[in-house]
Amino acid sequence: MTALQRLLLVLLLVAPCGGAVSMQTAQASGLIVVPPGNRSATQPAIPEASATRTRAFKTTYDEKYEKIVALLKREKKLMAHIKQVAAAYDIDPIHIVGALVGEHTYNVTAVGSVQTYYVKALSYSGLDFAFRYKGVPVQTFVQRPEFAGCAQARDSASLWSCRDRVWVEHFRGKTVDGVTYDAMTFQQAFFQPFFAGQTFGLGQISPLTALEVTDLVNRVSGYDRLTPDHPQAIYRDVMDPDRSIVYIAAIVRDAIDAYKEQGFDISGNPGITATLYNVGQPRQRAAALANTKGRKLPVENYYGWLVNDKLDELKSLLGSGS
Repeated sequence: MTALQRLLLVLLLVAPCGGAVSMQTAQASGLIVVPPGNRSATQPAIPEASATRTRAFKTTYDEKYEKIVALLKREKKLMAHIKQVAAAYDIDPIHIVGALVGEHTYNVTAVGSVQTYYVKALSYSGLDFAFRYKGVPVQTFVQRPEFAGCAQARDSASLWSCRDRVWVEHFRGKTVDGVTYDAMTFQQAFFQPFFAGQTFGLGQISPLTALEVTDLVNRVSGYDRLTPDHPQAIYRDVMDPDRSIVYIAAIVRDAIDAYKEQGFDISGNPGITATLYNVGQPRQRAAALANTKGRKLPVENYYGWLVNDKLDELKSLLGSGS
């Protein structure tokens, strides 16, 4: 046993469960491999907003979970598409299934069939709307000098992540040049042209998240790049079930890449990718985790915890070899 191997063994033995990283390291890449399974023995607390929505529709989490699982079992074409898209984005299809199950268990209730989402997508195609906050289009707002540093971003994910961060640091809940900005997220301020709901379609994807991964989707799937100048195209892509699956895959791929840049391999833990699909901002979260004393492992939230807890059943939806 080499000196390095002895050091890694000591670190593994002394690290507390759920605490400092166990240093399961892929020596060739130097990445800290996040192991499968949940870090928490019990499910973390579910937000009250989720509980309120569930009560309002006179249902339960168990019922909603069974409904989305039943839909995925019925929709053979959808499952085949999930596998095909996952291969294109070089991810395990269970990551896409986990995202769908989490969304439809805790945020919305699955409809009877995927066809319903096609109908809903058409209802947005003829609407005239824009992404504004207090009358200012987001395209104009991000030209302010506070956003100048974002111009160096290498792709859409880095660009919109930077703009999101600038909003929090310089505008959220503050008064700037005589204008008072509400204590709300960048998404809530600019990307809710219809109502309080922030996400749409089968994947419950927000317009801002779609903008973040548009370069990746363009490169891998050949879709036209999305911009705030054409909001109808954004809603078409997130509402159309076939396209929505592509964006889910891109969001997962982007999160995996963001954590890889900070030294973590999360590709083998669908609960972590589901958690990030739920909470967003993978770059900020990965950077914060990397800077945490002791290099702790990422931990699943209530949403990702369910995915890991039900993993065997969810994998069975994909058939043999998944």
